Amino acid sequence: MGRILLAVTLVASSVFAMPVAAQAEADTSLYIVQLAGDPAGRQESARGRIRADRSAVLRRTGITRTAAVYESAFNGFAAALTPAQKARVEQTPGVRRVWKNERHTLDTISTPDFLGLAGETGAWNRQFGDPAHAGEGVIVGIIDTGFWPESPSLAPLPEPRPDQAVIDKKWTAGGADKCDEGTGTPQQKITCNNKVIGARYYDASGFGGWESEFRSPRDYDGHGTHTATTAAGLHDIPAVINGDPVGSVSGMAPAARIAVYKALWRQSDGEGSGGSVDLLDAVDDAVSDGVDVINYSVSGSPDTIVDPIDLAFYNAAAAGVFIATSAGNSGPDASTVAHNAPWVTTVAASSHDRGADKSVTLGNGTTYAGAGQGPAVPSAPLVDAVTAGLATAEADKVELCYPGALDPAKVKGKIVLCKRGVNPRTDKSIAVHDAGGVGMILYNPSENSLNADYHLIPTVHVDDVAGAAIKAYLKTAAPTAALSAVSDVVARAPAMAAFSSAGPALAGGGDLIKPDITAPGVDIVAGVSPAGHHGNLFDGESGTSMSSPHIAGIAALVRAAHPAWSPAAVRSALMTTASVFDNTDGMIQRAGKIAGPLDYGSGHVTPARAFDPGLVYESGPQDWARYACGLGQLQLVNDWCATIGSADPSDLNYPSIAVAALPGTQTVTRTVTNVAGQPSVYVASVTAPQGLAVTVTPSTLSVAAGESATFTVTITRTDAAYRTWTFGSLTWTDLRGHRVRSPIGARPVALAGPGEVTGAGPAGTTTIDLTGGYTGSITTKVFGLVPSIVNEQKLAGSTAGFVPTAPATGPAVFKFSTTVPSGAEVARLATFAADVAPGTDVDLYAYQDGELVGRSDGTTADEEIALTSTGVFEVYVVRFAAPPDADAQPVKAHTFLVGGTAAGNLSVSPPVAAVRPDQVVGFDVAWKGLDPAKRYLGMVEFGDGTAARAWTTVAIGPAPAAAPFTVPVAAPLTVPVSVPFTVPFTAPFTAPGSVR
Repeated sequence: MGRILLAVTLVASSVFAMPVAAQAEADTSLYIVQLAGDPAGRQESARGRIRADRSAVLRRTGITRTAAVYESAFNGFAAALTPAQKARVEQTPGVRRVWKNERHTLDTISTPDFLGLAGETGAWNRQFGDPAHAGEGVIVGIIDTGFWPESPSLAPLPEPRPDQAVIDKKWTAGGADKCDEGTGTPQQKITCNNKVIGARYYDASGFGGWESEFRSPRDYDGHGTHTATTAAGLHDIPAVINGDPVGSVSGMAPAARIAVYKALWRQSDGEGSGGSVDLLDAVDDAVSDGVDVINYSVSGSPDTIVDPIDLAFYNAAAAGVFIATSAGNSGPDASTVAHNAPWVTTVAASSHDRGADKSVTLGNGTTYAGAGQGPAVPSAPLVDAVTAGLATAEADKVELCYPGALDPAKVKGKIVLCKRGVNPRTDKSIAVHDAGGVGMILYNPSENSLNADYHLIPTVHVDDVAGAAIKAYLKTAAPTAALSAVSDVVARAPAMAAFSSAGPALAGGGDLIKPDITAPGVDIVAGVSPAGHHGNLFDGESGTSMSSPHIAGIAALVRAAHPAWSPAAVRSALMTTASVFDNTDGMIQRAGKIAGPLDYGSGHVTPARAFDPGLVYESGPQDWARYACGLGQLQLVNDWCATIGSADPSDLNYPSIAVAALPGTQTVTRTVTNVAGQPSVYVASVTAPQGLAVTVTPSTLSVAAGESATFTVTITRTDAAYRTWTFGSLTWTDLRGHRVRSPIGARPVALAGPGEVTGAGPAGTTTIDLTGGYTGSITTKVFGLVPSIVNEQKLAGSTAGFVPTAPATGPAVFKFSTTVPSGAEVARLATFAADVAPGTDVDLYAYQDGELVGRSDGTTADEEIALTSTGVFEVYVVRFAAPPDADAQPVKAHTFLVGGTAAGNLSVSPPVAAVRPDQVVGFDVAWKGLDPAKRYLGMVEFGDGTAARAWTTVAIGPAPAAAPFTVPVAAPLTVPVSVPFTVPFTAPFTAPGSVR
């Protein structure tokens, strides 16, 4: 199960126990059931058919109660099912797929000026005449932790409203009561106004049980209020934090209306969490209610685009809704970006230019630069929190400066060094303050962002290098430190935030550049809930959760100016006008080095230019579906692909161009549409990626107003390094001032082919087809086949309560250790549905040195983790769900360790073959002499005579009487353990919450 984390802190991927309230009975779990047939979208006439089909399925399966029903963006329902019921539902006509409920967690002062919105020549005045009209006629839906009704940024708009008729036409459709005041005291309930025109809350999953939470759309955490006010808060509202004025704040679309959907709840551990059942319900209602834009600052999957939320967003976009999603806070590592579908806009996080330089000077005279707010602190004794804890406090909480963990006798009058992580950064300074400290130095234990938070006491936030040096200095006699006052100099910006998740996307293998765009997401001041922010109505937060609502609000402005534009046209306008330069005219950087499209997509949003992009790249539902079929993913959830066909993912008509495996030459096609209102002639200019040649045909386009033109881009490797991304750009310009820029990215490969081939039985053959990227020979080398090492144990019952951050064995969980030796070529953990009773759901979690390094927790017992380093791993096998008779059958976990030699049972023919660029060469793979009851894994390595160039694993299952071996979908070429290349593990839903 995946957990969604708040975007306010950089949170490690984790999953927590499903609340008891989420289960109707002890032996049931909550599931989402997808039904055959399209959802209604905004076609009321379709709802009768949907309801009749749903009633028929409920009747056939004997389900008498549902937790939620979905009609607008998703066709189906949620219900608590026993394993036997789940198995019956999966076999019922009219049912497409069943998903288990997953736990998700939450993934501005000067930003309007920085973005060019404010001022006499800013986009607000130029497009709308006045900020008071910016965003009129548009409804922004916020799916989050709710809102604080008394926030000054969410006060009523002046009456009468010039856009009221437009809003009424959208919002009154359907006639449902869309403002649910909730339960409890009047102070716990909410009221709506003409700014927040609707508010609902959802808790079928049972995450709203914390005693301090509000059983209403009222926000305790503050995350939802922050995202809502960033996207569409009122203009020029004075903000005060900890009693100090910090300036005036404005939302991106101050005249837009807001609809709130509370599906995430504050937990006792400080996180914001919710179930996919409720998040899906919120998306469904938002589409039905008539919103124009959805902001979703919530974690998502990095490796699939067809989970229930993705499918709901597909239908929402098809209904005309623009969707902004947070890219995730798992950067700077590669392939951590989430929300990778082409129907959503995926937003990275970067800094803005509000200066917040602050430094610490040690008693030895050394000064370290950092970030912070507030006044100076003269020289004072310095103490490491590690040595300043109460005797009764837990050591890790002392080091992290948890409130109540520090000893006043050791802290009073001193500056305290605290470690970043786990608890909110501002809670650490509260702990120091409460213990009598006069200042805090917050250090990063590893590479991460520096945040100028509004702390209760003066604080300097330093990086990992400075942190290590300060800890070393603390070992000297009588250490002291002094903190400088904050400097308000304009900072170089934007720069990519260290936490911002990066591409290439696992979903799609990199053939679509994600993230799409970047926006401010570091130290963003906006409205919050005083309940969760120490009485403050405003606070600063960081994360891709903060950057996403910037894009949602700017998209609302573009929709207000161009209400007929599709979501794809709006996204294209934002992407093709984005900038890759900072305010020094240098390239956008990340950690002091030049960043690229895998960091920021098309660049940093430039709102003023997006209103008149000249040309846009349109795409729609059929294009997106054919793309998903080309990935091999849409086939998992419906049967459309046989009818609509599939497309090469690189050919999707997207504003960026990417080829993840370029063996020689590839030509992609794009179509642009003139939205400028007048004819124009555009000329192409190319900055070719290093080592590649790029040709655009035709190089000149004459496009009438409202008409389209098609062109091709041919990309050819010349001398680019293999298996390394290289980037350039294509820009169309005309004499009217339009510049339509698209990044071009390609990853040349010597050989392109399948990541894995499969077979079954003691003997057999299959074929591997490779496409060449050079002229010469292809050599082959075989490793394996080796049988799996089986660890098995009988388990009792099932559990939804396994906590990956605190793994433990139990009646439904067992653990074993495995060692990946030096020289191993492939190492894999796996479980198989054929080994267990029908209806069983097994999950796998792998740890190394106490850190979660791999997980596989889908909705069946077919699970797989690739181990990409050597050493000892602890593996937990969890039976998440099981039918009543499952205890009689042991659960098996397979470990495959493919060494550096052949076993004599696998052969490849021919052993050597000639190849030239773009030629397809076939190889016959044969196996023999296998035990028909066992599972085997091997690998074929292909080289050019000088180096290995491609790898294909060979997976052989038991004899055909057993279940067929699962074929991984759109698997990339397998990289052996011995190759110095890190393959990210399949992450759970991770949170772009505020970064901690």
